Amino acid sequence: MAIVQELIPMPDAEAVFLRLASLPHCLFLDSAMRLEKLGRYSFVCADPFKYFETKPRQQNELDELESLWRELTDNEQIKTLDGLPPFQGGVAGLFSYDLAYSLESLPTPKRDEFEVPSLAVGFYDVVVAFDHHQQRAWIISQGLPEQEPIARANRALERAAFFQQILSAPVSPRPEKPAEGQLLIEHLAEQFEIRGSLTSNFSKTQYLQAVQKCIDYIHAGDIFQVNLSQRLLHPATTDAVELYMRLRHRNPATFAGYFATDEFEIVSASPERFLRVHDSIVEARPIKGTRARISMPEADLYAAEELRKSEKDRAENIMIVDLLRNDMSPVCEPDSIYVSDLCRLEVYQFVQHLVSVVEGRLRSDKTPFDLIRQAFPGGSISGAPKVRAMEIISELEPTARGSYCGSLGYLGFDGTMDLSILIRTITAGKGWWQLPVGGGIVAQSVPEREYIETWEKATGMLRALA
Repeated sequence: MAIVQELIPMPDAEAVFLRLASLPHCLFLDSAMRLEKLGRYSFVCADPFKYFETKPRQQNELDELESLWRELTDNEQIKTLDGLPPFQGGVAGLFSYDLAYSLESLPTPKRDEFEVPSLAVGFYDVVVAFDHHQQRAWIISQGLPEQEPIARANRALERAAFFQQILSAPVSPRPEKPAEGQLLIEHLAEQFEIRGSLTSNFSKTQYLQAVQKCIDYIHAGDIFQVNLSQRLLHPATTDAVELYMRLRHRNPATFAGYFATDEFEIVSASPERFLRVHDSIVEARPIKGTRARISMPEADLYAAEELRKSEKDRAENIMIVDLLRNDMSPVCEPDSIYVSDLCRLEVYQFVQHLVSVVEGRLRSDKTPFDLIRQAFPGGSISGAPKVRAMEIISELEPTARGSYCGSLGYLGFDGTMDLSILIRTITAGKGWWQLPVGGGIVAQSVPEREYIETWEKATGMLRALA
């Protein structure tokens, strides 16, 4: 039985995160921006009772993770506690883009200097959960991995007291990262200077040529759409927690987050949900279609209206909606999949997007792991058809994506799930900050315009570097 302790008065989520950030594998799933239907909950957890990490492009890693998850959930069904936020303990952390290599037969990336893990997740028995609508917060302590009722209750109480003690103490200093793990620039793939210390794995000319190659593949009938990205690099100049604080204040997002693996820290200002499962209802929220915000209100409104009416952007969005419907159909009830919102405009700090919502009902004989196997990685950041698009990504992009375009989120012991798509995301580690940015290429794409769009998407992250 879980122990639930309400925190009165409700603490600031950022303050809770800063107190727990010095614990192992701290995770902050952060609704830093709140919209009408999004941004209600935030979660902070740390010090998992088990940590699971795999090297890039291993085989059967998701199967192994599911087996560990089932060991806990099959012995005793863990029920959702009513009236509380949906994540009440479970598996949470990083599902890198490179997890796709264990799900599909794909060409190996040309270079992978950083070797970000494919999977890096904690098994969290304690969650500090926030309901921003109700202005309430709780410590939820499950007492796992104990199974015997009295032992589990005792552990739940002990762990809740441990977290209460940390939350009432001053912020602890974070240990410094060892210097011996840092990558020297000569060990990186070829870099092209952009400005100052910022470099890219593409020159501008090479990126324009790669976009044109994507368009050629579309005209040849290989694909309808593909997501192409460039990886920006900047030497790390501060602690990743401080970097995240800058990012969440300067570029708040609905699916923001921070996560510490063994060697890397994920710093994200993502606006995009990949997949959510709650009460067997599956929801995907693909983003396709982007325009930069403009400081003059009239010009900003004009840009929004132009995006709404853009045939190219609407076609791009609808292609991914169709792909997601196809990905969800093998694991959802027949005839349960529908589009509840199509090409709705959402406005963020530096960009505005077209967003759609696809919903369905998960079959009773399927789990969220089955859904991940069918749909990962998201179609909005790979392309359509997905496998051929990912083959082209491996061919054209000079380096592995790592965490970029993967997912950050949770899979609860009770079967609830919520995963973001890791765009607008910085991966900190080995002395560097990786800032990949990209966009969807379709038949109507103009290479110069696609290149400019990558920089529009980078604006918030670049502001956080200073």
